[in-house]
Amino acid sequence: MMNRIIFSALLICWFNPVFADEFFPAKDWAPSANPLASPKALVGGEFSVFLAQYPKSLNYYLDISTQSAQIFGAVFETLLSTNPVALDYEPGLANQWSLSEDKKTFTFFIDPHAKWSDGRPVTAHDVKWTYDAIMNPKHLTGPHKIDMERFEPPLVLDERTIRFKAKDVHWKNLGACGSFYIMPRHAYQGTDFNKINFDFPVVSGPYRIGELKEGLFVTLKRRPEWWNIKDIRVKGTGNFETIKFRFFSENENAFEAFKKGEIDLYPVYTARLWVNETGGEKFSNNWIVKQKIYNHNPIGFQGFAMNMRRPPFDDIRIRKAMALLLDRNKMNATLMYNQYFLHRSYFEDLYDKSIPCTNPLTAMDRQKARDLLRQAGWIVNPKTGILEKSGKRFSFKFLTRDASSEKFLNMYAEELKDFGIELVIDKKDWAAWARDMDEFNFEMTWAAWGSGIFKDPEGMWFSREADRRGGSNITGFKDRRVDELIETQKQIFDIRKRNEIYRKIDEIIFQAHPYVLLWNINYTRLLYWNKFGMPPAVLSKYGDESSTYWLWWPDEDSYADLNDAVKYRLILPSKKESIFFDDIFRKTN
Repeated sequence: MMNRIIFSALLICWFNPVFADEFFPAKDWAPSANPLASPKALVGGEFSVFLAQYPKSLNYYLDISTQSAQIFGAVFETLLSTNPVALDYEPGLANQWSLSEDKKTFTFFIDPHAKWSDGRPVTAHDVKWTYDAIMNPKHLTGPHKIDMERFEPPLVLDERTIRFKAKDVHWKNLGACGSFYIMPRHAYQGTDFNKINFDFPVVSGPYRIGELKEGLFVTLKRRPEWWNIKDIRVKGTGNFETIKFRFFSENENAFEAFKKGEIDLYPVYTARLWVNETGGEKFSNNWIVKQKIYNHNPIGFQGFAMNMRRPPFDDIRIRKAMALLLDRNKMNATLMYNQYFLHRSYFEDLYDKSIPCTNPLTAMDRQKARDLLRQAGWIVNPKTGILEKSGKRFSFKFLTRDASSEKFLNMYAEELKDFGIELVIDKKDWAAWARDMDEFNFEMTWAAWGSGIFKDPEGMWFSREADRRGGSNITGFKDRRVDELIETQKQIFDIRKRNEIYRKIDEIIFQAHPYVLLWNINYTRLLYWNKFGMPPAVLSKYGDESSTYWLWWPDEDSYADLNDAVKYRLILPSKKESIFFDDIFRKTN
């Protein structure tokens, strides 16, 4: 008996070699209801939404797209979750975790109730296997390797305990090792990870994959047996029995399907649709609701990405000229009804009235562009009218995947043509576009990027990432000063100080012109059939339209009212045209 007691004491010391470890959550922490979810929410029904083009994979580790992220995140879980308002870390698959005094060692204790859909327990071995799969150099998991390579391979202490040790201190380390999706080792061990694309037979999350028709749709089916379904924090969320994601190669086709009632929710990314195509009986009778939602959803950026690895876009003078030859004001006025603000930053939401952006607002300037082209050695051939340098014509392909972009590209191409530059539209489907991007096989393309609440410039702007296949540094951007600033911010835990560094990074990137910056909006435009229950704020505090999948619910009364209104040509009560999260949240809390 004495030997057994001594052995147990030694085991505890081995698990906790740093006696100053701080354990989370705090002893006085208790789970509480999601303040954004409604206690009135009911479970049932189907919610049909448009989710862009069919992805090359539903495995988020292989396809870092919005489509795969939404689906993958519904079927798999992370060690930690995040409070939807305060953004504090809370239990997920792990019900407890610890942080060493030197901020480099993280130990997670997996909830003994956490189960896979086949009934087997979630274990530390699953966490270890997922980490190893991400880090395997043969696996096309490029963007995810960035976070994971900050750690030594994790150590399995027992079935429920796993320890990560970071190589260096980084403010992002806890989130990195606590917020990646865990996959079941027993279901995939021995399988080629690069071929795990659409079939997920064993899951842990609140949904599972239901029906899938390639190129058309995929459904998620709610799991009433989900191991965490009784947690008060998820009450009123994940209410739909079925979520049907429909895929369309063209937004216009999706919009037509929406107006026919084949899709319930349609987020509008096209100003013309928002301004000109939202009239008629369905809208005037409030069968379809049109709303602007203002919340704290971080603002990303979009632009024409130039491949700086290849001529002519390896020359900063050319990249500047390309920006000066895009008439954004004209496009905004004629094609987008002045609905957008013009980008002058890669981190738009780091600026406000108290901290204004000092980057100049690039305006069209033909003379400056002409001077830059001449300085770069491009001279017009009087016989052809085309710019040439060393006998090579200035002609490039614009890789695109969306027909709706062609009116913008045609306008741009006409302006470039007057300067002797030939823009050739090279349209491909999503999968082919993604393959070319992974291989850096492009010259210019349209890229739109979301943003995070906590900025992390490393994936897109660190020099080392310029050569990583499948990564986010698609332009091949490299800059020693940016690298130094990125390294500096890693050990800064004060978000305000990090944001100061990001503003410096923004200035350097802007001056390098890796993108021809475009435009954006600071709200979410929603169209939806008036048949659902929803919380007063409509969306979550930091979310986009995807938060509707989790916070809305089927409402039988609204559904019946809509059917009667359509049948008898009745007018339904109107809803507010604009929703301001802060105003509503302040009133309800």
